[in-house]
Amino acid sequence: MRRRRLGSELRRLRENAGLTGEQVIERVNWASASKLSRLENGRSRPGVGDVMDLLDLYGVSDEVRDELVGIARDAGNTRAFLRSYAVMTSRQRAYAELEAGATEIHEYGSVIIPGLLQTPDYAKIRILSALPLFDPTNDKRVPDDPDTEVAARTSRQSMLMRSNGVPRYTAVLEETALGLRCGPPDVMVAQLMHLRSMAQLPNVTLRVLPQTATIASWYLPETAFSIYSFADPEDPSAVAVETLAADMTVNEGPVLDRYRQVFDWMCQAARDPEESIEWLTEAITRHQAAGATELSTLPAPDTASPGGPHADTTPAVATTPPTTPAPLSPPATASGAGPGRPAGPPIQRGPHDATTQRAEQVTPD
Repeated sequence: MRRRRLGSELRRLRENAGLTGEQVIERVNWASASKLSRLENGRSRPGVGDVMDLLDLYGVSDEVRDELVGIARDAGNTRAFLRSYAVMTSRQRAYAELEAGATEIHEYGSVIIPGLLQTPDYAKIRILSALPLFDPTNDKRVPDDPDTEVAARTSRQSMLMRSNGVPRYTAVLEETALGLRCGPPDVMVAQLMHLRSMAQLPNVTLRVLPQTATIASWYLPETAFSIYSFADPEDPSAVAVETLAADMTVNEGPVLDRYRQVFDWMCQAARDPEESIEWLTEAITRHQAAGATELSTLPAPDTASPGGPHADTTPAVATTPPTTPAPLSPPATASGAGPGRPAGPPIQRGPHDATTQRAEQVTPD
């Protein structure tokens, strides 16, 4: 969404400068006219140096420069993450790009726990269990390396625990998504412990939706979905819907309003955060009774950590503190990180790097 906005802004600035695409390519000394076309159409991830070359040519103000370079930097941070996990499926790539720079994320998990909350063992079960349903020669969502796919999914979770620009995250999870149909008892106990620990982060809210809850006037949600909002009001929010055969990302206002209404209904029908943590603790006990081991290899509770809003009310059962995965973006610098915007490398004024490599966006079907 941000690339599309950046591309439209760059096209508008070029037209205001009275320049054709051929003239721009000649003056910035790019090898191909298609490079500018892909950038203006939002089909390629912009390099910071390339964007600065164009802004120099168009003679923009410092305010406009800072805004557009910030968008390019966000895309660059995502590109570095995608390079680290080059074998990711198109589905996971799309979700990683939507999450980058988001200031608020709302997710509804009907039968599957969202990727930002999954443990590695749970994630691997979800990936391997679906493999027989896809043709590996034709479907881009089949992972080449399931272990790397799991590592990428775990790394995405660092956005919920980073020190700057941390998004507000709310998830409504059906009880069905937390039962023993989803995995062996050991795996589910560890997963529920992880959920309970994540729920104590100050920016994370989890709500468990009872099977007997009535949503609004007997409304039934049709599928799982995720809603992403961004700091800049010019950046359109987006809703992503995941299905077996295809994925859909929509940013039309009326559609977003419907999904927001449904999410509000489910929040009202679900248990409140404190009750949800209590339910998770009871579910852990039930799963352990169903055959889970003692999980003696799990880390001890981090009692010294600054607990979230539920730190003093959580029942006394062993918990697993969330571990910080490999970060999605570089550490914070003085180069312009801010709310909703991951930190990036400092911008070098002067000659711009015109050799930045970039890959074409891979989007879901």
